[in-house]
Amino acid sequence: MSKMMVFTGNANPDLARRVVRQLHIPLGDAYVGKFSDGEISVEINENVRGKDVFLIQPTCAPTNDNLMELVVMADAFRRSSATRITAVIPYFGYAR
Repeated sequence: MSKMMVFTGNANPDLARRVVRQLHIPLGDAYVGKFSDGEISVEINENVRGKDVFLIQPTCAPTNDNLMELVVMADAFRRSSATRITAVIPYFGYAR
C-alpha cells in the first residue's frame, strides 16, 4: 500500500483528478464544505495516519476562500497524524 495520498479542495478538483490519474493512485476522500455560519468544514473520510499527504489547491479567485480552505485542510490533516503534508499550489495568489 502506498504511503502517498493526494487530496484536493474545491478550487480545481479536475486538476487533482488528472494528477492522480497520471500517478495511478486514487484521489483521497475528503469533504470540504462550509458550516451554516460560513466557516470552512473539512471531513477526512480516510485514515491518513503515517501517510505523506499532498494537497492540491490553487489559490485563484476567490483567493481568500481558497487560501483559507488550504490552511484548514492542512490543519485537519496535521490533527489526523499525517507524517508529512505538502501543499501543491499551482497558482499562488498574493505572490506578486
